[in-house]
Amino acid sequence: MTRAIVISVVLAAGLLAACGEPAQEVPAQAPSAQQAPPPRDSVTAIMERARRVHGADVLDHAEVSFSFRGTPFTVRHDGGAFEYARIGADSGDVVRDVLDNDGFRRTVGGRPVTLPEAEARAAEGAVNSVVYFALLPYPLADPAVQSRLVGADTLGGEPYRLVEVTFQPEGGGRDYQDRFLYWIHRDRYMIDYLAYSYDVNDGGIRFREAFNPRTVGGVRFADYRNYAPETLEPELESLGRMFEADSLALVSEIVLDSVRVAPLRRGDGS
Repeated sequence: MTRAIVISVVLAAGLLAACGEPAQEVPAQAPSAQQAPPPRDSVTAIMERARRVHGADVLDHAEVSFSFRGTPFTVRHDGGAFEYARIGADSGDVVRDVLDNDGFRRTVGGRPVTLPEAEARAAEGAVNSVVYFALLPYPLADPAVQSRLVGADTLGGEPYRLVEVTFQPEGGGRDYQDRFLYWIHRDRYMIDYLAYSYDVNDGGIRFREAFNPRTVGGVRFADYRNYAPETLEPELESLGRMFEADSLALVSEIVLDSVRVAPLRRGDGS
């Protein structure tokens, strides 16, 4: 697997980015003991099935565009190449924040500008985190991702497997110590809920409920209601029960508008 980049910055709403790079195609060959597929209920098989159900095969070679809180974003994956862009405006000039295989850069009116390090890191993390959440679970194939099946749960009368995701220090980003928990439907392999904890900005815990799921160009997207407990004491595993007991406070909604997906020809990085 060719790695693109893993960085993470937690926003005020709780940001973390860990961007994965899709596996390169390999020629078909006879299976061996080393190439045998993982057990059906292994965490590797569950995560890969979830990625494919959500449209990972399309995202491997596609351009995605959407608007988040009024700001346009474009996302391009083409094998080992990727580009994430946020488009804004400043005094009538177009401002483009771009993150790709070469790193982060900003242009204003088509001219490159140099940002102070702290501002550049914040902008880079903001772009990456919006894309990370928009494309979940696509980024979870990154080599820095550590997945572990931690149990099962029932929410809204539906059965889920609980998968914990943490990140290796090497390649796991600045906030590699953050922890995620995904509720993956036992039969549909959809991610309907997730929770995460983070340490920066005095730390926090969030629980997200997916709503308005829709399939665009073969990719499943969802919006999220973002909840928080009153204190930092609850374990992530308990947030599902707290959600059903109406013990979490709604703090924001994460909504993607004007979503478009355009497939690329293989190797078309233009």
